[in-house]
Amino acid sequence: MRNNAILQSLRGGLIVSCQALPHEPLHGSSVMAKMAVAAQQGGACGIRANTVKDIIAIQSVVDLPIIGIIKQEYANSEVYITPTMKEVNALATIGVNIIASDATNRLRPHGESLTDFFRKARKAHPDILFMADCASLDEAIAAAGMGFDIVATTLSGYTPDTKGAPAPDFPLLAAMRECINLPIIAEGGIHTPEQAAEALRLGAFAIVVGGAITRPQEITKRFSAAINAEKA
Repeated sequence: MRNNAILQSLRGGLIVSCQALPHEPLHGSSVMAKMAVAAQQGGACGIRANTVKDIIAIQSVVDLPIIGIIKQEYANSEVYITPTMKEVNALATIGVNIIASDATNRLRPHGESLTDFFRKARKAHPDILFMADCASLDEAIAAAGMGFDIVATTLSGYTPDTKGAPAPDFPLLAAMRECINLPIIAEGGIHTPEQAAEALRLGAFAIVVGGAITRPQEITKRFSAAINAEKA
């Protein structure tokens, strides 16, 4: 299997998504690097990170496998997670271990299909692991058939067809485990250690947790909401 050692290092573990967008208070590569160090000290087995700048900063301070993405918006497409070969090539150049990309059935920028995009990505970078960020079972099955190395529940609830899906989407995770013989990563809406453990029990290969660990504004909102509800 391609890069089997990397995959095995992630098996049964926690991958922490260290991301902050420009409008968020922790935005900045130096902050994300420190966040990654904290995640490693806490027992994370991998990091998911956005942008070349952030990933390079993280690579300089931790030795964990990195799932790299580049969020880039283009006109006339809803796909923004590593949407084109430009982003794939940029991530490959800095040596990320795994490249994750939107693998929904939506058209990519310039009207490109996922099939055509992935064919080019795999040909250009045959030794890199590719992870499919999916929203539905059909998309995950299709991605597995195309040759993705990993499938994930990342985009459940973020597409028109899956709006209102549960978060975490444990039914999708269980269905994927039944149908797909690939590592399946549970990602999206996992807010508690108990949910992470449940995802593992349902057959997840590894767990990605982001905002519940790395976005203090979201963590504060949950505490504040609970306290305000109690006072009401």
